[in-house]
Amino acid sequence: MNPDSVHETPAVPQATRKHAMRSILIVLDSLGIGAAPDADRYGDWGADTLGHVFAQSPDLALPALFSLGLGEVLAGSAGRDKVIRATHGRIRTASPGKDSVSAHWEMSGVILKHPFTVYEKLPPQLVEAIEAEANVTFLGTDGIDTAKDLRKAHAASGRPILHLPPGESAIEISAHESIVPKSRLYEIARVARRHADSHRIARIIAQPLAGTPSSSTGTRGRHEYPMVPPRTVLNAISEAGLVVEGIGKVAQIFARGGVTHSHPATSNPEALDIIDRLWDRMHDGLLFANIGDFDPLGHARDLPAYARALAAFDTWLAAFLPKVAPDDLLIITADHGNDPAFRGNAHTREELPLLVRFGNATGPLPTRDTLADIAATLAEFFRLKEKWPTGRPFLDLKLPKPKSGRLKTRNPA
Repeated sequence: MNPDSVHETPAVPQATRKHAMRSILIVLDSLGIGAAPDADRYGDWGADTLGHVFAQSPDLALPALFSLGLGEVLAGSAGRDKVIRATHGRIRTASPGKDSVSAHWEMSGVILKHPFTVYEKLPPQLVEAIEAEANVTFLGTDGIDTAKDLRKAHAASGRPILHLPPGESAIEISAHESIVPKSRLYEIARVARRHADSHRIARIIAQPLAGTPSSSTGTRGRHEYPMVPPRTVLNAISEAGLVVEGIGKVAQIFARGGVTHSHPATSNPEALDIIDRLWDRMHDGLLFANIGDFDPLGHARDLPAYARALAAFDTWLAAFLPKVAPDDLLIITADHGNDPAFRGNAHTREELPLLVRFGNATGPLPTRDTLADIAATLAEFFRLKEKWPTGRPFLDLKLPKPKSGRLKTRNPA
């Protein structure tokens, strides 16, 4: 990894633990709430993932999210909750780009200086280097008109498929399980990861296929190989003796750095079931969950399915909120947009929701300029001896509660 690509974060001393500390960070993958101020640089002015979902699904109701302040965050939103039980606001990405990896790194305290590389076509020397070391010849998508033709060519040749997800810093390598076993596919992906580092490609995706080889589809066993991040607040928390439970693709995004236990999930319901199971037995530490079904629905530009997935999450959240104690810290946010009503099928550069429940704190938060404020808040919540060097906490967690029972919110200087 190019050391000039990020702001290096120095080691943070371990925490001093006196009380149980339990926090949950939920990332609703792709739930943007309107174009970011710099969206025009990305061709995304006018994008509004949640706004367009509401516009096309007028009967969509999200009472649990609105009780945390989502309705107040959405300008002009109808049906706002009169009783708000959390602090709430908007948060922006400081790192360039609009991908999951850079956003998750940033909310863990690492702000990129330069974006990951997005290729429309891979440099031939990169492909040749991967093929030579992995002893493989790829089947590319150029010159093949349809997905059906591509699958037939794969079945006939036995060559793994090399694909670039549009608009993303990623390489996807896929193959049918009966043609290329999973272990071999993962080996090829690991080779690709090593060569992709010098090109600053964020993710290598290994996608096994199943079904009839000539009409195969993706199956379980998908695995991502990201660039290895520098030190994050997850490392500091786990080194303090606290658990960091990664749900969904969290551990993969961080190459397991700082994640003490990984819990992959293939769907939103599975991820939410894991949250329920872990939370019920969790004494202290961080539960970091990526709720991932929204993103592929955004890529597919499937507005009705996106709305249904949001409604299902909200139903789950309503049952989960009573389990969150006053001294627990709950943060709900997103990593980027993926507007199902926008042109193309790529991520969109948007502002993101920030819903925070702790104690009896309520009211609006000033718009945050970096997701690293989440890392700074977690560092303060877990009583690290020094403040996290990037970002600023958004709750004054160290002050005793006023007699009114409300906590102050901290306005960044």
